[in-house]
Amino acid sequence: MGVLNFEASFGKTPAPFKIKVDPEFIALTKQKVSLTRMVEDVEQPDYSDGPPIHIASSVKDYWAREYDWESVQDRLNSELSQFTTTVELPARSAYKEAVPLHFVHHTSSRSDAIPLLFIHGWPGSFLEVQNIIEELTNPSQADAQAFHVVAPSVPGFAFSPAPKSPGFGYIESAHAFDALMKQLNYFKYVIQGGDLGGLILRHQAYLYPESVISCVSNFWVVAPNASDLERYRDNKTTADETAAIKNYEGFTQNAWSYGQIQQQRPLRLGFGLTDSPVGLAMWICDAMWPGVSDPSFWSTEDIITWTMMHWIQGPYGATRIYREAAKSGSLTLNGVGDFPYVKQPVAISEFVRDIWYQTPLDWAQRLGNVTHRTVHNTGGHYPSTETPSLLIADIRTFFANTQISGTGVFFSANTQP
Repeated sequence: MGVLNFEASFGKTPAPFKIKVDPEFIALTKQKVSLTRMVEDVEQPDYSDGPPIHIASSVKDYWAREYDWESVQDRLNSELSQFTTTVELPARSAYKEAVPLHFVHHTSSRSDAIPLLFIHGWPGSFLEVQNIIEELTNPSQADAQAFHVVAPSVPGFAFSPAPKSPGFGYIESAHAFDALMKQLNYFKYVIQGGDLGGLILRHQAYLYPESVISCVSNFWVVAPNASDLERYRDNKTTADETAAIKNYEGFTQNAWSYGQIQQQRPLRLGFGLTDSPVGLAMWICDAMWPGVSDPSFWSTEDIITWTMMHWIQGPYGATRIYREAAKSGSLTLNGVGDFPYVKQPVAISEFVRDIWYQTPLDWAQRLGNVTHRTVHNTGGHYPSTETPSLLIADIRTFFANTQISGTGVFFSANTQP
């Protein structure tokens, strides 16, 4: 696994984990931050070139002078029950190495709780589950559906060590997460995910139809096809179709460059991001701010803490997974790629500040058995963080409906194989 800047052991069975980052590494990080060389200031009215210099300067100053990693570390350790383990991928996987994983696992006291796998995205991490996990496991209302929540760190993110050999992408993540759920004795479960988590869940549902009962996705991206674009040019698309095409094309033509670089030359990018904490923060910040209703939602401390989830072990693994996803066809230089059809029931949650907002239900049904669609008038790409109550409601509404979501299986006499 190479040199880790945090204390961890990865055995063959789940073991409790507390975040404990090397204090010398934290001190060196602060020193690097204080020595940051800033770019020349070009006045711009918006984020058209990237994060404005005043954002970078505020991150640098706060990180060097005020940011207290130890208090953040203590808070995460007190709020989230974390574990480590190692899983083996099935024989049908081309990736043959054992996979060390870090994960959050909160169990509900409720006997009717449903096992739920939460898969985060990029540039997020397991932190994305922080604002929803308590309410999901211990509902504030007695009649609300409860869940046992498992939130792993995708290898290369936070405290799941990055793969040391090629071949580990979204499909392999799906294999690893199914192995994790079975190791935890959850032989049947539901999934919720966004961003790359929403892409991993498609593979996982397809690969494990006997285990994955149903899914809620807040990133069910559907690229417009040739027929859609022809009707768009002829002004024959519906309002939702027109909006979906404009959103998707606007993103792929004006903001997908980071994904193209991470697919094609992640190591070329990796050297700079691995050496400059503020540089990494701005690479991440540039993906954070457009995905929320109000960019001021992110505090300076938020930006730094999200960056730390990549900085501590180094960001190369989390960026390189895009290259592996491209190899398998899940991503392309023009956006999302091809995915297998998901036969299990799927609910989609669309939020205003996301690239697939207003994707029509019939488009979504091209890629899976999408039975439920919710379109919100607020929120964005990070609903579990920005609008947690809305995402919780979507999760509960769908999975509590045993007929539509198929979750009645959890209340039968035997849910084991």
